Amino acid sequence: MVFIFGSVSFLILLLIAIFIFKEGLPAFKQIGVFNFLFGTEWRPGREEFGILPMIIGSIVVTIGSMLMAVPLGIACAILLAEVAPERVRQFIRPAVELLVGIPSVVYGLVGMTLIVPAIRHIGGTGYSVLAASIVLMAMVLPTVISISEDSIRAVPREYREGSLALGSTQWQTIWHVLVPAARSGITASVILGMGRAIGETMAMIMVIGNSVMIPTSPLSQARTLTGNIAVEIMYATGIHENALYATGIVLFVLILMINSFGILILKRGASTQYVS
Repeated sequence: MVFIFGSVSFLILLLIAIFIFKEGLPAFKQIGVFNFLFGTEWRPGREEFGILPMIIGSIVVTIGSMLMAVPLGIACAILLAEVAPERVRQFIRPAVELLVGIPSVVYGLVGMTLIVPAIRHIGGTGYSVLAASIVLMAMVLPTVISISEDSIRAVPREYREGSLALGSTQWQTIWHVLVPAARSGITASVILGMGRAIGETMAMIMVIGNSVMIPTSPLSQARTLTGNIAVEIMYATGIHENALYATGIVLFVLILMINSFGILILKRGASTQYVS
């Protein structure tokens, strides 16, 4: 039964990939792979389709969100796994899990209501890479926290006892023994969080400004790959529509590579801990 469900899931993914590639490959043939990936102009009316600004926008927003999410996520994971008493864990862990179930449009609304006006006082319109990074940070935190906590808990008990027996404090044990031992799992959580961040759509549309431009500062507006598809797919026809599907191919391959790399690291870390 498990094999059947797994095969069905793989078949669905395969059909999605076939459909996207079927619709997007004509754009690569007509526009050219180099012009499409490295072009800086996106003007469907003039049949100019370059997605470099969207690629850079997606990467910048993802990196910005991870720079904020990783320290917070690892700190929260350490708190839940090693420091907090059971009563605190019973309160914080469900709260973290609840973040996963909140729709992305709600994150976008909160960003528009609270974050964008606050950034507007700093400069610009408020709709910016910084606003998008903060919203994404909140969205990827559950991934970083949950996987990092599981990885820290999976460290053999002997590591803790041996470190404490040698006279190390609890913090020294956590920082110099447990975290390095769980490094592969923590790294996997970061990579999987990146995959989650780079694939986000609705919240990004609501707070990033959606201007087709290469961002030059955290206060600059930008557009992501997912936002580019969502904003224009409803009225796109002909080569314009094919170009949007080609954008989906780039995004599909990018997310697949990121998630596969994260899962590989997680499995390798689990096997290493088992051997240890």
